[in-house]
Amino acid sequence: MKRLQILVLAVFLPFSAAAQDNAPLVVIDAPGVTMAEFLWLKRPIVVFADSPNDPSVTTQLEYLAEQPQALADRDVVVIVDTNPAAASFFRQKLRPRGFSLVLLDKDGEIEIRKPRPWDVREITRAIDKFPMARQELLERFPAGR
Repeated sequence: MKRLQILVLAVFLPFSAAAQDNAPLVVIDAPGVTMAEFLWLKRPIVVFADSPNDPSVTTQLEYLAEQPQALADRDVVVIVDTNPAAASFFRQKLRPRGFSLVLLDKDGEIEIRKPRPWDVREITRAIDKFPMARQELLERFPAGR
């Protein structure tokens, strides 16, 4: 019986890992969303543009969708605001002009603003340098004492 269990695990475990790596990117529309929902839980990446047809928005979302697991590992949530007339909480607080990528930390503080799309590698490298993220890594993987 144990051999059967091991065989089943050996066959299906790689598929399970692949499914986790290919988890779809969850994107939240900004109207009606506030920082209070994510405070101390998630790191919002807010993608702004004056129109949903802005090619930079499409490029940015494609970049983010390439490695959703790397973002999930760092507690990232993606918020998109392409309607200036809606005057969302994030648009009022961050006051973007045209396309803008804003990365906030879990405490709600602005860490990075970029006027062009950034790929996941650049984003995760930046997050890994945040003091709060470094502390989280130390708590998750403590050094041998």
